[in-house]
Amino acid sequence: MKQNWIAVIVILGLISWGVYDYVNKANVQKQQAQDAAIEDASASAAVGLKIGNRAPDFSLLNLNGEEVKLSDYRGKTVLLNFWASWCPPCRIEMPHMEKFYKKYGDKDAVILAVNMTHLEDSQDEVKSFLEDLGLTFPHAIDPKGTVTDTYRVVGYPTTYVLNANGVITQRFQGAIDYNMMKEAYNKANK
Repeated sequence: MKQNWIAVIVILGLISWGVYDYVNKANVQKQQAQDAAIEDASASAAVGLKIGNRAPDFSLLNLNGEEVKLSDYRGKTVLLNFWASWCPPCRIEMPHMEKFYKKYGDKDAVILAVNMTHLEDSQDEVKSFLEDLGLTFPHAIDPKGTVTDTYRVVGYPTTYVLNANGVITQRFQGAIDYNMMKEAYNKANK
């Protein structure tokens, strides 16, 4: 009699495990299918500058001579910021960007600051600006203005917000603050 109860308990345990395993695998497959559908939709997005377009890729150098490619940040939410050292609103927003980068950098977010170097007197001004403000987020210099032109930057600063698939979710012309960055990050990750 005692052996029958043990056998029943073992059989019920095996059945329960089988049901749990089946449901868990079905949920994992459903999530993978949803993720693939989102990735496919983003991959098929047209390249352009409108909300919903995939941002044009580019390759520039930073002040250390290292290559910086926008596509290297795929998988992260990117605040792509165009700025100049002589621009007062740029100076005002940079401490907010540093604060955001320090808080959200561990959450797959990045600030990529592209200096409009073709509008600067020298690269030394760019370097001094970054050092004076203690900015640690990635940067690139645009000495010929090609990327600035590609992104049709006419007001300074200009920030494009890209989701993890490189799709533009928002565009800001003018300085933005920490709270606006948080809201843009949350919107990009919906």
